[in-house]
Amino acid sequence: MQAGAYAPVFEYFWQDEKGPGMSIWSDLAKHQRGCEGRHILELFDDPDRAEAFTVAAGEMRLDYSKTNIDATARELLIALAEGAGLVEARAAMFSGAKINETEGRAVLHIAQRAGDEAVIKVDGADVMPELRKERARAYAFAEDVRSGAFTGQGGQITDVVNIGIGGSDLGPAMVTLALAPWHDGPRLHYVSNVDGAHVADTLRGLNPETTLVIVASKTFTTIETMTNAQTVRNWMAAKVADPGAQFAAVSTARDKTAAFGIAPERVFGFADWVGGRYSVWGPIGLGVMLAVGPAAFDELLAGARAMDSHFCAAPLDQNMPVLLALVGIWHNQICGHATRAVLPYDQRLARLPAYLQQLEMESNGKRVGMDGADLERQSGPVVWGEPGTNGQHAFYQLIHQGTRVVPCEFLLAAQGHEPDLAHQHRLLAANCLAQSEALLRGRSLEQARGLMAAKGLDGAELDRQARHRVFPGNRPSTTLIYPKLTPFTLGQIITLYEHRVFVEGVVLGINSFDQWGVELGKELATALGPVLEGADASDKDGSTRALVSYILAAHG
Repeated sequence: MQAGAYAPVFEYFWQDEKGPGMSIWSDLAKHQRGCEGRHILELFDDPDRAEAFTVAAGEMRLDYSKTNIDATARELLIALAEGAGLVEARAAMFSGAKINETEGRAVLHIAQRAGDEAVIKVDGADVMPELRKERARAYAFAEDVRSGAFTGQGGQITDVVNIGIGGSDLGPAMVTLALAPWHDGPRLHYVSNVDGAHVADTLRGLNPETTLVIVASKTFTTIETMTNAQTVRNWMAAKVADPGAQFAAVSTARDKTAAFGIAPERVFGFADWVGGRYSVWGPIGLGVMLAVGPAAFDELLAGARAMDSHFCAAPLDQNMPVLLALVGIWHNQICGHATRAVLPYDQRLARLPAYLQQLEMESNGKRVGMDGADLERQSGPVVWGEPGTNGQHAFYQLIHQGTRVVPCEFLLAAQGHEPDLAHQHRLLAANCLAQSEALLRGRSLEQARGLMAAKGLDGAELDRQARHRVFPGNRPSTTLIYPKLTPFTLGQIITLYEHRVFVEGVVLGINSFDQWGVELGKELATALGPVLEGADASDKDGSTRALVSYILAAHG
């Protein structure tokens, strides 16, 4: 399938007000209004509700039965995806078509985890041989560092500092933390923020002679990354004779990496058809390879590949990424819930919500469709969250009793990695299940009055206190449950969310693979650099001029 092969589907679906697509949106809205007052608990009068609204991918289960989606809503949502050309769009992505139309690029992060026999072509050329070659180079370097064959100028590498930002940081940092039980290599540290505090705090206590630095920037021009890289190079140069010898780079700008002093054998590249926020599967994951080794990284890729296969083969009504996306469409575009809480009951997934913030909000935070016309409905939701049980003692108050409904997405492993602490994992699991049940059931005023009466209250005080203890309930949630957090399982989870974003983008008719919204701020920051050194600020607004004056005065 060639670039733009499914564009006519988008045009028909989105521009024809009388077309079947618009009718489905209207039918969904009408159906939602009809069941708006229905309590989700009523749906469990069907004894098969939980099974019928749970989908499997391997040993992983997604339970979306605690939502107000019924069989009719699901049927309409699937028709919406079909009418948007999802099947065609999916085929186009996996075939190497240039579906990132605003940048004229294919979208082939899926190639980074494809099997050994895969053939994937862009512009008629198979991209897999070069991709496999680059992965083998990265694996070989990782093994050399881990074994001590590659050393620093003071001995074996003990620490690795990965310098990147956005997708060059969030993905590998999240995965490194998630796979802590597999760490048997050097310690990994991640620097992203241009705030000098980040790099200063990270370097404190490290030995330059035994530290390896990875600079992850495709163009080797990202201002935050290159500023931090130069700072670390200066730090290293104060102690070692050849600082460049302890640097590696993930970049395609080999002239710039050479000028920085990094030998070509320590430079690893990836193609422009791999977006930053989708890049952890390749050389951007070098830090992960160093921490856990190529074998565990292969398992991560295998899990991703398994979810890819499921996404491509499973019928839409049994397809986990499709259904997770359609649940999101139902809650955001149909029900009008503007945010989505991601709540992993797994401390090692602490960075998953932040990773998904970029993945989802940078991908689907758009205001125009593929044709450049303004969207007629809301685009992606605000994504946020923290691990349980910490969140229970922070923001769950708002989720349970606040005036806004926040759909929640729980993630839970059936088993932890610490057998001697199994009792704590049971407590963790009990809390996770209790929270979704509490969101579902709530507590009525009558029940609250009974509680207060048992405490000896009566009259107006009983009623007043009872009202503070009412939980509305009827608040939707999904639960993703899996046997254990392993490299394979983590690969499945990340890929599930990648494809969820893709499906939502197709249904909304937007390009999920560009990010023009980050450009303006970069341009203005570049222009403000000289102003903060005293250059003329007369073309700035009054607020910006006043803030600049404050900063200049603070520096004397």
